[in-house]
Amino acid sequence: MDASSKLYLDLMKRCLTNWIYGPQELAPAAAGRGERLLAALLARKGLRLMRPARFDPEQRALGLDWPATAHTMIGMKRLDNLQFCVEDTLARGVPGDFIETGVWRGGSVIFMRAILKALGVTDRRVWVADSFEGLPPPDPDKYPADRGDPHHLIDVLRVSLEQVKANFESYGLLDEQVVFLRGWFKDTLPGAPIRQLAVMRLDGDMYESTIDAFNALYPKLSAGGYVIVDDYCIPSCRKAVEDFRQRHGIADPIQDIDGTGVYWRRTA
Repeated sequence: MDASSKLYLDLMKRCLTNWIYGPQELAPAAAGRGERLLAALLARKGLRLMRPARFDPEQRALGLDWPATAHTMIGMKRLDNLQFCVEDTLARGVPGDFIETGVWRGGSVIFMRAILKALGVTDRRVWVADSFEGLPPPDPDKYPADRGDPHHLIDVLRVSLEQVKANFESYGLLDEQVVFLRGWFKDTLPGAPIRQLAVMRLDGDMYESTIDAFNALYPKLSAGGYVIVDDYCIPSCRKAVEDFRQRHGIADPIQDIDGTGVYWRRTA
């Protein structure tokens, strides 16, 4: 990659995380009911929902805050990891497209498309999978690990398809290499016309959203491709990962990214 492409991608990360205007950014307004529920839920499990009064570079780098205007909340370190995984699969010729399940404002998938543009890759697509209506209500009878999960009550997690498309367009990256899958993962992912994947990034928070994505997409992940799980720190998500790996005898070592997300490279 030449110097101008590296500079472009570095600037993309700074824009997507709002690192550029972060010092002038105020945190969102006072937490609503759903967010208070989530904070309480995380507190019982030893985690914290970070809402600093003003921009904190360390928290933004680790994706520990709730940015008021940024297009991603995953932070700089998880964007660096995403860049590594996409570039590494391209360099090694691992076949397949790229997908994120659970995109919020679209920052991660916008960045995937930016990497393809920077490298002049025109024969791969970025799949954008989301309900664009927030997270589903928990189904504790089928997924006991999701009992009491409040994610579906959090208004800030509901970002429309139109808004995500507008965010792509603001970077000049909305084109035919971007494909949107609208709906609950259980409905859209099993029949999605995806032949192969080089990188699958899961950001579904809940057991149901995580296991649905694994069941539908992991069989399409090429050997040498990467799995990224954004919410491994959440016990219900981690249980879904562990259950799937155990069920399918997956022994590829899990690598920590930043204390929140993890990834591994599929060897077979």
